[in-house]
Amino acid sequence: MKRKVIIFSAPSGSGKSTVVNHLLSKCPDLELSISATSRPPRGTEKDGVEYYFLTNEEFERRIANDEFVEYEQVYKGRYYGTLKAELERIWGAGHIIAFDVDVKGGVNLKKIFGDDALSVFIQAPSVEVLRERLIKRGTDTPQAIEERVAKAREEMAYAPQFDYVLVNDNLDECLKEAEGLLDQY
Repeated sequence: MKRKVIIFSAPSGSGKSTVVNHLLSKCPDLELSISATSRPPRGTEKDGVEYYFLTNEEFERRIANDEFVEYEQVYKGRYYGTLKAELERIWGAGHIIAFDVDVKGGVNLKKIFGDDALSVFIQAPSVEVLRERLIKRGTDTPQAIEERVAKAREEMAYAPQFDYVLVNDNLDECLKEAEGLLDQY
């Protein structure tokens, strides 16, 4: 069996996790790769469910031990990455890996997996819509929201490096389009 992966990347607030969770519910052979991060859990997040939560020191130790397929310091003092052991766990179960990663991680993963990967960039129709979504989500401070919006402007420049750009303007249409991409893949 070919070791396939589907990479979903987007600026924060674009609806990436909503799209990924929808596809996971529709396709039992698709399994989410749980990323590692050095940021603290938000709200009710649990270790090993949404992320593997590591301290900065533990993350850096694992980098030194070559335990990551890819990693990035996305925000100052905040690492995100994909553990090699996570990929082996999912492929060992005979599943296709779905990545829900930041934009730089998505570009890096596409370079690593090449034609065995389908990379999808999800974006909000505008930066203002993105800001409104982040405010409604209610998980970040106003300062953090503005940092995410500024980062989103930068990340949108990466869209052409992905196989497909999915604009999340109407959620139902976006989900149908994502299902179509999965069916084709």
